[in-house]
Formats: sequence, structure tokens, C-alpha cells
Amino acid sequence: MAIRNKLCCLCFLLSMSAFEINAQEAKIKLPLTEVFITLQSLYNIQFNYAEDSLDGILIIPPEEDLTLAEVLSYLEMNTEFSFKDLDGRFILVGLKDVPFELQQLSEIVLSKYIVKGITKISDGSYEIDFSQFGILPGLIDTDVLQAVQAFPGIQSINETVSNINIRGGSHDQNLILWDGIKMYQSGHFFGLISMFNPQITQKVSVLKNGTETALTDGVSGTIAMKTETKVNDDFNASIGVNFIDANGFADIPLGETSSLQIAARKSISDFTETPTYSNYFERIAQDTEVENNAMDIVNSDQEFDFYDTSLRWIYTISEKDQLRVNFLNASNELRFNETSNTDNIMTSRQSSLRQNSIAGAVQYKRIWNNTWQTTFEAYETDYKLKAINANVLDEQRFLQENIISETSLKLKINYKIHDKLQWLNGYHFVETQITNLDDVDVPRFRSLVSEVVRTHGLFSQLNYRSSDRKTNLNFGLRYNYIGKFKKHILEPRLAFSHKFFDDFSLDVLGEFKHQNTSQVINFQNDFLGIEKRRWQLSNDKDIPVIRSKQISAGLSFSKKGWLLSADSYYKYVNGITTQSQGFQNQYEFVKTRGSYGAFGVDLILRKQIKDVTAWLSYSYLNSDYRFDTLEEQRFPNNFDITHTIAFGAVYTLEHFKLSAGLNWRTGRPITLPVNGNAIIDNTINFEASNSSRIQDYLRMDVSALYDFKLLKTTKADFGISVWNVLNRTNQINNFYGIANDNLTETVQTSLGITPNAVLRIYF
Repeated sequence: MAIRNKLCCLCFLLSMSAFEINAQEAKIKLPLTEVFITLQSLYNIQFNYAEDSLDGILIIPPEEDLTLAEVLSYLEMNTEFSFKDLDGRFILVGLKDVPFELQQLSEIVLSKYIVKGITKISDGSYEIDFSQFGILPGLIDTDVLQAVQAFPGIQSINETVSNINIRGGSHDQNLILWDGIKMYQSGHFFGLISMFNPQITQKVSVLKNGTETALTDGVSGTIAMKTETKVNDDFNASIGVNFIDANGFADIPLGETSSLQIAARKSISDFTETPTYSNYFERIAQDTEVENNAMDIVNSDQEFDFYDTSLRWIYTISEKDQLRVNFLNASNELRFNETSNTDNIMTSRQSSLRQNSIAGAVQYKRIWNNTWQTTFEAYETDYKLKAINANVLDEQRFLQENIISETSLKLKINYKIHDKLQWLNGYHFVETQITNLDDVDVPRFRSLVSEVVRTHGLFSQLNYRSSDRKTNLNFGLRYNYIGKFKKHILEPRLAFSHKFFDDFSLDVLGEFKHQNTSQVINFQNDFLGIEKRRWQLSNDKDIPVIRSKQISAGLSFSKKGWLLSADSYYKYVNGITTQSQGFQNQYEFVKTRGSYGAFGVDLILRKQIKDVTAWLSYSYLNSDYRFDTLEEQRFPNNFDITHTIAFGAVYTLEHFKLSAGLNWRTGRPITLPVNGNAIIDNTINFEASNSSRIQDYLRMDVSALYDFKLLKTTKADFGISVWNVLNRTNQINNFYGIANDNLTETVQTSLGITPNAVLRIYF
């Protein structure tokens, strides 16, 4: 009888267990973000997380009778995230394989700022995460420097990534970093595509203002690219090809504590010339010696090639120590023959242009304890632009070189005062050497100028985050000493943000910055007319140290798929030269120094409705030069694009993405000759400088991307895009000259309709 009772009891317990298991399985999985909302109400807590990282993650909700500690344990067991209870109310959510370590106290303010993978951070910066990135109009194989132009206030007046203008600034006023290395070259095809391989570049931070004190240079803005910061446990790789290049990427584990990433690209022009390649080549050759030469000279055997290689190695020495090594090598090369027939004698010479960057860096990071962390960074970056211009008729060779060698050492010390306050201090040394060579063989002429500037910097910054994680304040000071000029420069920096009424956020940003380098444009035929800009160092006289001041304020609203964000700013930059601004009017050969001010507003409106995300952005800019020694002391900035509007939409399904966009902007300022009295004493008689504008710019782009499985462990992406699908002829520049006592006009136009396609296979 006792045995039978025990068996009945056991059967009852088993049936109850089975019932509970079936009931648990019968529960519907919900999005993790919805579970967070329910738990926040039940336990009076607040989860802090990056919204993009939780997209698509489903989980069975925990039982309601659990304690908070049990709930967090349940979530950790059933997700890939870790949950840190900060004070009984705020729960910090992070990936399990990313340790909670000392870092800047920054929060994501707005997720999906334009499309998935683009976020706005509490320090005022914007971040693109390419591992989460969706698709933008006209881009399929993501171009890093084309993608940053999706932000209002950032554009390129001539469609190149080597001429990105941030709030009225010239391209040389941008600080471009790749894993902390300053880059002086930014594009392949002499600016039409980015030279930074998107397969190895995981994130891009864009800072228009409020830069942290650890960074120097970039008086207009900073574009900082970053590779993956964690050790990868699994091998993965990809190979791809599009109408411009073939490329490959591999992430190779080297044991449990180390991994190596390698990426490479090369143009496919050696094998075939696609319509995309032809359009790009025609675009860069416009009004250059490659396209036009003297009537009795024939250009032939035109060849163009580019490649880049990137490497990143991470070694986790211990739980407290990590070593990172980076290397990058990129090159563009153009060659063509110039042939003349004089008295039935054929003479031929080769002209060439080569642009090369090579850089390497080492970073060592150590977490000493719960309050101290140090980071040591060192890099060497070298850039060389070399052109050989053959003059067949005069049997002359003109050699030009622009060479940069820069070394940087930086030590950062981060001290955690408490959970709400951290203190960053450090030292930064930079040595920059720039050499410019002009060498003519007949008649013999040689000019070699080589200069060096060394800068020492001390910086300190307090980073505060309130207990409710709604208020963030970064405030610091950077002290710079330039020994060659005996110049002391103090630069305060500020980034403040505050969330209120749940759906609103306010940010205030400010900074003082300086830089010792700038680009100069001397003559139209410099470097064959293709890459006319060369870098130069400040001499604190006719080429001053460039200094800037900027203040901005912004307000954002985000609720139920709606986003409205507005930023207003004022920027003042002093120490620019006429030669660095690209004048092609009466001031083309004038050498003087001046300044510019820029006032503007950046707006963006975005709405997400199920699988469709649409956005509308608008930028207003009013920017004027001031040159006290010119006849016209004040006139519009060459980069003063008054109105810019961009509209785009993305439709996303599980395996398919479709995007279309429209870009419109007012034309750039130009200077026209006086109508009816254009030439006086063999000199062009110009109107008031920049008193006219070229035609408005309008471009429509489309792109589509489809991903599918090839094998069990292999997937693929196939995409197509069309740039300027309406094939509109956009005028991007014009200038005037005199030939045979007559006025000549040169008009440069943008890319016409340009298709592209990509196939990428992932292993």
C-alpha cells in the first residue's frame, strides 16, 4: 500500500512538471525591448542599452513572482547580454564578451538616427555601426566617407570624399582618423571613393563640435574610424567584387587571446573596364592634361590602378592588459603617354601621378584596478604625392612631390572617481614634417622646402553622468605648446546633454581648436591638374596656425517612430589663407591670410512605419570670408551652400532592402566676368567676388540589396545601385581664362548616371 502511494505521488509530481514545462513552452516569445518595458514598470527600474543591439531578439518573459536578482539572472541565462545593477534602479545592459571597464560615460541619445546602425551619442557625436548598418541611397558596398555625408551639415561640393565640407570648412580642416592614426589621404580614384576598406572598419564616429580633449587638429570636424575592439573566437571571411574593385577580408582567431584581421582591395581595371570605371575616369580627367593637351600632342595608353591593404591584430595579454597593432597601405597611380609628331619624327614621353599612404600604430591598454586605466598610443603616418609631367614639345620634365611624415605619442590616464564621475588626463606629442619639391630639368630649376613642427599637449577632462542617466557633461581643457613658434594655446571643450519629459533631449556643445597643417592650391597644372592640392606647414607668419571657436545647441524629440532633431551653431575660424580656399578668380594667385564665420541650422525629420523608414533633412548655412588686405574685405565663403535638402526612404524585409533618395542644394558661389567688359589690359575684369552662383544641384539615387544562403555556413549579398538615376548634368564648378585675347570658360560637371553592382560571399 505504501509503495502504491509513493508511485502515485511520483506520477503526480512528474505530471505537474510536464505541465509546467509545456506551459513554459506554450508561452509566446516577445521582443526583448517589450520585456524590458514590462519589467521596468513591475520593479521600478530603468534598463540602459543600445536599441540597435536588441533588434530582432526574442525571449520568453520571466515569471512575475521572481525577485529582481532572479529576473536579471534569468535574462543573462537566456540572452547574450550581461546585466549590471548599478544602484537598485538602473540596470546597465552590455554584451557578455565586452567587459565593463573604465571608459567615457557616454550614452546613446537617439537610435536609428537616419537608418538602422546610425545613432546619436550624448557627447554630441554621431556613430555609424557597420555591423548593424542598413542601406543608403546610391550605396551598396558601403563607402565610409560617402556614408558620413548623410548627416545634415556635411557634404562635398564636388562629389568627392577628398573634399568633404563640414559647416562651411574646407577639407583640410577635417581630422580623419583610422584607429587613432591621422590620415592625410582619404580617397581612391583621386577622391571619388573612400580608401578605407569598409569590411575592416566597423564603426565611424562623426564629431562636428564638442571634441574630447584627447584629440587635436580638425578645426571643422572629426571623422574617426574604428576597427573591432574585441578578440574574435570564430574564423570568418568574405570576398567581394563590384564594378570598380575586387576585395577580401578575413578575421582569423590566433588562440583564445588573439585575433588577426586582414583586408585588401584592388581595382579591376587590369582585367576589364566597366561603365562605372569609365564614368569615374572621365570625371577625374575633366579639364586636365589627361583629357586635354596641345593640339599637336596625342595622349595614349592611359592606365589607372589603385589598391589598399589593412591589418589589425589584437592580443589580450591578461584580463587587465590588451595590445593592438594596426597597419594600412593605400595607393593610386595614373600613367599615360604624350606623343607628338614634329617634322615626321615621333616623340613620346610618359607622364604619371602617384599618391600613396602608409601608416602603422601600436596601442597598449591596461586596467590597473577598479578605478585606474591607462592607454598608450603611438603611430607613424607617411603620405607621398608625386607627379612627373612630360612636356614633349619643349623636351621638358617637371617633377613635383609633396611628402608628409608624422609621428605621434599619446598617454591617457582614466581615473574613476565614482560611478557618476570619471577624470581623464594625458600627454600628447606630435612631430610633423612636410617636404615640397618642384624640379624642372630644362631649364634647370629646383625648389626643395622641408619644415618640421613639434607640438606638446597636456589635456584634462571630467566626464559626469547623473544617477538617473539623463544628464551627461564632459568638460575639459587642452594646453598646447608649439616650440618652433614659442606659442601657447589653451583650448576648452564642452559637451552637455540632458533628457527630459522622456521624449526630449537637449545638448550644448563648444570647443576651441587649432591645427598646424593646411592644403594649398597654386596652379591649375599642379600635379597634372588632377590632385592639385598639396599639404603645407604653418610658419606663424604668412601661413599662420589655424584656430577655431565653435558653439552649438540642439533639441531632439523621439517617440513612436518619429524623430525630430534641430541643431544651430556658430563657428569662427581664423588663420586661413587665400591659397587654401581654392580661388579661381581675381584672387587665385594672391597670398594673404584671413578668417571666416559660419552660422547655420541642421534639421532632420524621420519616421519609421513598420518596414519603411523615411527621412527629410535640411541645412541652412551663412558663411562669409574676411580678408583685411583684399580690396573686398568681406564676401561669401567658397563653400557657402545656403540651402541643402535631402529626402530618403528605406524599405526593409528579412532578406531584401531597397532605398531611394533625392539630394538638392543651392549652387556654390562663383565670380563672373563683367558682362560686356570682360577683359581689360589682357586681364579678366571680374564682378564682385562670389556674387553669383552656379545652377542648383539635384541628384536622385537608388540602391537594392538582397542576402541569401549559398550553403549551410555560407551566405551571400547581391546588390545594385544607380547614382544620378535621372542622368542630370550638374555643374559643380566653372572658371575663366584668356586664350588668344579671348575669354574662355571651363565648366566642370558631376558624375552622370552611374550604375554599380556588388556580389559578396561570407564564409
